Amino acid sequence: MTTVLIADDQPLQRLGFRMLLEGTPGMALVGEAGHGAEAVRMAAELRPDVVLMDVRMPGTDGIEATRRIVAAGGRTRVLILTTFDLDEYAYAALRAGASGFLLKDARPEELIAGIQAVATGDAVVAPSLTRRLLDAHAHQVLSPTAGPEADPRLRTLSEREHEVLVAIGRGWTNAEIAERLVLTESTVKKHVGRVLAKIGARDRIQAVIMAYDAGLVRPRT
Repeated sequence: MTTVLIADDQPLQRLGFRMLLEGTPGMALVGEAGHGAEAVRMAAELRPDVVLMDVRMPGTDGIEATRRIVAAGGRTRVLILTTFDLDEYAYAALRAGASGFLLKDARPEELIAGIQAVATGDAVVAPSLTRRLLDAHAHQVLSPTAGPEADPRLRTLSEREHEVLVAIGRGWTNAEIAERLVLTESTVKKHVGRVLAKIGARDRIQAVIMAYDAGLVRPRT
C-alpha cells in the first residue's frame, strides 16, 4: 500500500486528487494539507511514502516545504505538481530535494504511475523532459566557477561511471546509454545504481543537477 499526503491550497484540486487516490487499489490517502507549513508538520507525523506537493501556496510554499521534508531525513519523497511552462520555481523545487514533478493536467494514469515511481525510489520526470527543464532554468542557478574538478565526489567514479553520469546529464535513457556506450541495459542499470550511490543522489534528477553543477553538461543555447 502506497500512502500519500496531498498538499495544495485549492480545495477543488485536493478533492480531485482524493477521489482519484481513493478509487485506486494500492493507494491510501493519509491526509490533506492546505499550505506548506501544514504539509511539513503532517509529513513528520504521518510519514507518508509520497507527498503530492503544489509549488505555489500561501506562507510556506512548496519549495520550502519540500526542503524541510527532505532535510528531516525520513523516507518520505516529494512529487511536485506544476504548470511547468508558467512556473519558474520548478527547478528550485528539484534542487530542494523533490524526486520529480508532473504537470497538473497530467492524465490520471500518469499521476498514479508517477506516485508509484516516486514511492519505489525512481524519478518521475522523463529524461528528455528533465533535460528541457534544466536547459530552461540551469543558467539561473549554476555557479560560474563550477567545473569538473569542483566536486570531490566525481573522483570516486570510475571512467565508465563518469561516462554514465555525463550521459544521464544529457538526458539519455538507459536504452540510449546502452546503445551509445555499447553496453547491455542490465549493465547500464548497474552502472547507474553505482553512480547514484557514489555521488549521494536519490534519483536520476539529482544526478542530472549534479552533472550541470559540476560543468559536465551545459545548457543548450
